[in-house]
Amino acid sequence: MPRNSLKNYIMETTDYAIGAKIEHPQFGVGIVTKKTLTTTRVFFLNKGDKEIANSFAGLKLIEESHAESAGEGGGGGSISLADLEKVFSSVLRRYADFPEIIDMGDRWKKGTMILKPGPANLQPKEIPIDMFFKKIVLIRDRLRVLEARINSNEKLADEEKVNLQQYITRIYGSLTTFNVLFKHKSQQFVGERGVSE
Repeated sequence: MPRNSLKNYIMETTDYAIGAKIEHPQFGVGIVTKKTLTTTRVFFLNKGDKEIANSFAGLKLIEESHAESAGEGGGGGSISLADLEKVFSSVLRRYADFPEIIDMGDRWKKGTMILKPGPANLQPKEIPIDMFFKKIVLIRDRLRVLEARINSNEKLADEEKVNLQQYITRIYGSLTTFNVLFKHKSQQFVGERGVSE
């Protein structure tokens, strides 16, 4: 099979930028952390640091690098500790039940939600916003774990994965109303129209 037809699936190790998420047939999922002229260093979740020859062609690209200091263009260099931390946190959230720390917007801290019934003779219910926010974040985290498990399930056909993924995306879309509670935009729900990853 010509190399062009394998683009975006299997590439030589030299094609990966620092910070790229890859999958090795033996070591599993890892992050490219350093490149030299002849080798690429990858940190694997289950196997730790491994040096891989740049001529090795068995790596599968899962996600391209988003690190700004990645030293693109195939040159040397290494990823910064802050970028590496972000990438590892992202991998752990997607492939394990590893909770991300989510901050609620400052203006909502110590706030209260008031649920007021229609009939005037019924008492309103007050709920601390931070308690409600924790429930929203819990739903978000469980959806992400479900999404990761669907994507990594070997028994599901690709078409089934796509169909299930569409339902999850629609659920995210239904929850975008609560984005106003999140401090950081990058942690908000993203529906079908706003997919930016």
